[in-house]
Amino acid sequence: MRDVADISPALLAWYDRNARVLPWRTGPADHAKGLRTAPYRVWLSEVMLQQTTVAAVRDYFRAFTTRWPTVTDLAQAEDGDVMAAWAGLGYYARARNLLKCARVVAFELGGEFPQTARELQALPGIGPYTAAAIASIAFDEPATVVDGNVERVISRVFALTDPLPGTRPEIARLAGLVTPTHRAGDHAQAMMDLGATICTPRNPVCALCPLIEICEGHAQGIAASLPVKAPKKVKPTRLGHAYVLTGPSGEVLVERRPDRGLLGGTLGFPTSDWAETLPAFAPPVTADWTQAPTDVRHTFTHFHLVLTVHRATGHMEGMLGDNAFSPEDLPTLMRKVWEAAQTAPAK
Repeated sequence: MRDVADISPALLAWYDRNARVLPWRTGPADHAKGLRTAPYRVWLSEVMLQQTTVAAVRDYFRAFTTRWPTVTDLAQAEDGDVMAAWAGLGYYARARNLLKCARVVAFELGGEFPQTARELQALPGIGPYTAAAIASIAFDEPATVVDGNVERVISRVFALTDPLPGTRPEIARLAGLVTPTHRAGDHAQAMMDLGATICTPRNPVCALCPLIEICEGHAQGIAASLPVKAPKKVKPTRLGHAYVLTGPSGEVLVERRPDRGLLGGTLGFPTSDWAETLPAFAPPVTADWTQAPTDVRHTFTHFHLVLTVHRATGHMEGMLGDNAFSPEDLPTLMRKVWEAAQTAPAK
């Protein structure tokens, strides 16, 4: 393999020609003119992109930055409005931490993000990866940025054959070795782009890769098999009931889930606990309930969930009935529940 010092120049030359156009990015040509991406936009995009694809995030990012163009605007938003705007992106703790962080930056730091990865990590919801991304892309700090794309590129370039997650410390060390002191943010984004478009998980397009002459995995003919991943644990399945109650005037019974826990802070329908065995049928009100013909299935990070969906029409005295209900304001699981409820026999 050629010298490690060859990696970043080859990568940056490729990036200057092939950088993806993304709504949160300042392209290499504009960057060369001295323009920088505002840290608010870097931070927001990176939080949205956690566990989510670029394709899924584009429209959410545009909607957020149109509605809340600065961190102070976001900090002043109502929690419920932000959670509704986040609906569909999943991992709702990110949205709660987004608001916490925005309020610290806006109200305690005068609307200015810290400029180093170390200081950024002190903010709510910002871990090592996000801190390094903000510091390098917005402030040109030579911080080492390691996401799934970078893990894959580094594993292949250096032919790391031990399985993840055990190799992560070595990947971080090697990624640090190849991170330049100049154009660190462009280097980080180039790594991400290479992993997303050329050095893909399956069928990498090695013939188009700027690192083909440097890549030890390609030289050994094992690039496509890297990184090696430890076998996944079998996810357990939990069961529960979901109840969709419609009032006589068309209002829908919804509740805001507790801030802590799965789907925390989001609107949804009443449910039972989620357990290894199906809990007893215990609807929120006495009514003529009917069961949807198909259960709702949804997968979280650590388990699969199967919900039996029930539907009824009844009175809601003393309960929260939303006349302005919109399925678009619900997280994906609750949208599935709503859709299943529409198939339940009406009485």
